[in-house]
Amino acid sequence: MTALPPFGDAVPLGDPAWYQGLNTPFYKPTHAAWRKYVRDYCEEVLEPVLDDWEQCAVKGNLDKCHEYMHQTYAEGGKRGILACAVGKPWPKDYTNCTPPEDYDNFHELIVIDETTRISGGISWAVLGGLSIGLPPVVNFGVPGDRDLQARCIRECLSGEKVICLCITEASAGSDVAGLACRAEDAGDHFLVNGEKKWITNGIYADYFTVIVQTGPPGSRQKGLSMLLLERSMPGIETRKMDCTGMWSSGTTFITFDNVKVPKTNIIGKLNGGFMQAMYNFNHERWMFLVQANRGARVCVEESLKFARKRRTFGKFLIEHQVIQHKIGEMGRQCEALQAWIDYLTFQLTTMTKEEQNKKLGGYIALLKVSATKTVEYCAREALQVFGGAGYTRTGQGEKVERVYREVKAWAIPGGSEEIMLNLAAGSLRFVKRPTPDPRDATIKKLKEELEGLKKSGAGQARL
Repeated sequence: MTALPPFGDAVPLGDPAWYQGLNTPFYKPTHAAWRKYVRDYCEEVLEPVLDDWEQCAVKGNLDKCHEYMHQTYAEGGKRGILACAVGKPWPKDYTNCTPPEDYDNFHELIVIDETTRISGGISWAVLGGLSIGLPPVVNFGVPGDRDLQARCIRECLSGEKVICLCITEASAGSDVAGLACRAEDAGDHFLVNGEKKWITNGIYADYFTVIVQTGPPGSRQKGLSMLLLERSMPGIETRKMDCTGMWSSGTTFITFDNVKVPKTNIIGKLNGGFMQAMYNFNHERWMFLVQANRGARVCVEESLKFARKRRTFGKFLIEHQVIQHKIGEMGRQCEALQAWIDYLTFQLTTMTKEEQNKKLGGYIALLKVSATKTVEYCAREALQVFGGAGYTRTGQGEKVERVYREVKAWAIPGGSEEIMLNLAAGSLRFVKRPTPDPRDATIKKLKEELEGLKKSGAGQARL
């Protein structure tokens, strides 16, 4: 148990308790040193370009967006920030950067938290595609082309190249098994056809980790595979999507039109794509909930700072009891959320990946719901504190206005709140033994009768 020196602006509840000098069983001097290192990167590299990057994204100035992306990404690679985005262990075989002392999941949490303090969109730009697109390549490899595997990982961790994960489609998101994008067997290669939607970093990407159907029709999850595609392959088209928030992250609609992909580009095993995608979902959702938590913190910090200097009815806004209650309500939810996040991150640090996936799926799902509901509440209340200033994209309320737009980007991707609650119910076995539905027996009987009619040839005219 240690207490570390205070860090930051010392706004009550505006930062986690360990920033403000309280005892912590989880964070150590190595984490404090890494926090300062990451904060320097955020303030020196990310913050100066944030506003213009967002405006360029809205106005469609994609050349400038690409310039900002590669500028911040390359610097993140040089400083070892990107190597911290793919979880434990430190990818020492693919980067020359030195890890923080006693590297663990709390170091990665700090990177996610500190970059989101600048903005959710810029955190997604720097970490989003990398932290979900590269782990399959790191964890399962490209057995048919180890040189491609090493090149991809090294170039992405150095910030030279960008990668994205292509799962979601217009008609399939949480239902991963229902994906329609297909890779047809064409001898020594596949021909990939289909579309992917809402893909983070897609417009910037040089590499694409793509889940496709390689099995026979109707095989669903048993026929899914992962392929590693490169931008240089003819037939790949990317178009930026105009979304509510996360503007700088480059949300993308991708079309694959007869893209010729060598079979050696299979990630992991043929038809093993479903389980490979599931393998990293806990890590992805953990990233989202850490980001949502910092978004909520930003609302608390900005609200208190504003209320301390804004005067109404002859006194400071913070002196009104109703404002004190609003900030207190936001703060108590953030503190409870932070405690759960730290505890769960400790589980990640002390478990193998296999143990995490076996034991933590339900808890992470519930924690993601708690985080997104907390940031939604805090964004709404902070906007009420700011009034018209929070409704404006510039000036004192710009951070709160930005978080308000970004809320649903945490609440829906990676599994919506509704899907997460269902997942938790199943994972934690809320129902031990389901009650048989009598309709199932009737449906089964009718199907058997129909099959019998088809085989006997009777009733063919009617069928």
